[in-house]
Amino acid sequence: MKLRLHSLLAIVISGIVGGMLISCTSSKSDLSHVPEIELHQKAQTELESGNIKSSIKLLEAMDKNYPFGPYSQQVQLDLIYAYYKSADLPLAVVSIDRFLKLNPTHPNIDWAIYMRGLSNMAQDDNMIQGWFNVDRSDRDTDFAQAAFKDFTYLVSGFPNSPYAADAQKRLVFLKNRLSRYQLKVAQYYTERGAYVAVVNRVINMLQQFPDTDSTKEALLLIRNSYDQLGLVNERQKVDLLIQANLHNMPQKEQRSFLSRMTSVLSGS
Repeated sequence: MKLRLHSLLAIVISGIVGGMLISCTSSKSDLSHVPEIELHQKAQTELESGNIKSSIKLLEAMDKNYPFGPYSQQVQLDLIYAYYKSADLPLAVVSIDRFLKLNPTHPNIDWAIYMRGLSNMAQDDNMIQGWFNVDRSDRDTDFAQAAFKDFTYLVSGFPNSPYAADAQKRLVFLKNRLSRYQLKVAQYYTERGAYVAVVNRVINMLQQFPDTDSTKEALLLIRNSYDQLGLVNERQKVDLLIQANLHNMPQKEQRSFLSRMTSVLSGS
């Protein structure tokens, strides 16, 4: 009787396990055999409903199983959007680069470039800085530079794009972000008496970001550096540039600028 009971249990358990294996196998194979149009409709429904993770699984299955199907380009675009929305930003950038390489003449190229700019800009964002209002303008600028390059390309290459206006606004923000970083570096060199490095850094700022507040402030550093290096003619040219900027400043900003100038000249 015990033997029969053990045998019966073994049969039942093996049946359950076998059924589970068949179910798992069939579920995996079922997805690969779902017609492309049905898979696409399901992915679109999930995406529009905000079920991003679910839509990514379906879209990735389509991308794998139907790489040359009629929906292949749209699947690539949908994956870019889904990766961005799920904050998988590195994968979004990789997918965008792949799309641009495979579809260089696609009518939505401007959107792909715009999304790459957004993804790079989001990677430059620092949540801790936002939460605690901490100035971390000295952090690495690789992602900010990449975003700046993307938006610049979009604005210059696709001026009539519906995304160009927003890209232009983001360029203003990124210019200020990058120039603040350059100012931090110039201040660092000033503190260490590396005046030639300060001069080179500020000249670069004048060439790349001439209309930012950080560059105006950096004029004080290059003036001080020329003074320390004994380059009188160059210092006088900077004085003229400072005077021109002061003339165009509101009175309140002038007082603040002159206060910073006094601070730099006094070495404090």
